[in-house]
Amino acid sequence: MDQEIERVRSIADYQFGPGSGAALFPDGVTLEHSKKTGKIRFVRLGEQLLASLRPTDGMFTLSIAGAERLVSRIEGLDYTVKVLDEVAEFAARGKNVFAKHVIEAGASIRPGDEVVVLDSKKRVLAVGRALLNAEEMLAFGVGVAVRTRRGRER
Repeated sequence: MDQEIERVRSIADYQFGPGSGAALFPDGVTLEHSKKTGKIRFVRLGEQLLASLRPTDGMFTLSIAGAERLVSRIEGLDYTVKVLDEVAEFAARGKNVFAKHVIEAGASIRPGDEVVVLDSKKRVLAVGRALLNAEEMLAFGVGVAVRTRRGRER
């Protein structure tokens, strides 16, 4: 079990940057395995889901609780997208984030990356998948920048 926890922490470090694994998955997390394949599928802290491991590429999708853990514990987390406060409620309801509403984006973001959507006060609004890189998010006036998977209020 300890080896598996170290493995999920290593995946998080690779995906979100050094220190992310320990911040996201503290001691006491439980791993839930697939009944069919026996592979790790979900990581929980108590009853709270922190992240799911995608079987297609072996990377994590974050829950809102997992995103909040990362943002609160990693200073300058690079996989965040900050949006205008005027559209914050739409993102929080799970609506996609458009490029014209992005005011800041982590420099390392590439299309397909798991990102956390924040408002100007660094509150987590949503989690989703980047469709553009950071430079494009800031430059484009049209198009979806982040396909939101889950909003805070959904």
